[in-house]
Amino acid sequence: MTIDDIRDLFAYERWATAKLLAALEGIDEPTWSSVEVIDARGLGGILVHQLGAYQRWRHGLAEDGEMPSPEREPLPTPEQLVARWQAEWPAMDAWLATLDDGWLVRHDEGVRFDRMLQHVVNHGTQHRSEAAALLTQAGRSPGDLDMIVWLEERAGWKDGLPPSQQQAEGPAE
Repeated sequence: MTIDDIRDLFAYERWATAKLLAALEGIDEPTWSSVEVIDARGLGGILVHQLGAYQRWRHGLAEDGEMPSPEREPLPTPEQLVARWQAEWPAMDAWLATLDDGWLVRHDEGVRFDRMLQHVVNHGTQHRSEAAALLTQAGRSPGDLDMIVWLEERAGWKDGLPPSQQQAEGPAE
């Protein structure tokens, strides 16, 4: 795995999380703040934990000493959570820009750093799927969050067709 592969995984993670966060607009307070829906958490708690874990992995691997724990703070509003993600993504991008392939093969306790970064994205997938199920139950499905959909969008697919099979727009002759 190369640093470019890792950056792609994090670009996918951002796309999928942004789709999920967009589905929060106008969510009712009881749905947002409920608890003990999935384990001890509800929708808001799940998404705050996802952010907290994402931040802690970045700070821990960067060895900067800071370890955010938004789960210990009062539950933010959906808008506040979106703003926190929007501040976190550029910070992650900036940190990933400092890494190279040599850094990825370093390890701690027998686990390579590239695998740890893969875990961060996979951990987010778990919590996005939990949150997506709760949003769908509330009538607010975020849509398809599969990586293949993101890859197809990046490749220019429209309406399920690759660019080579899309009809040129314009008047029929």
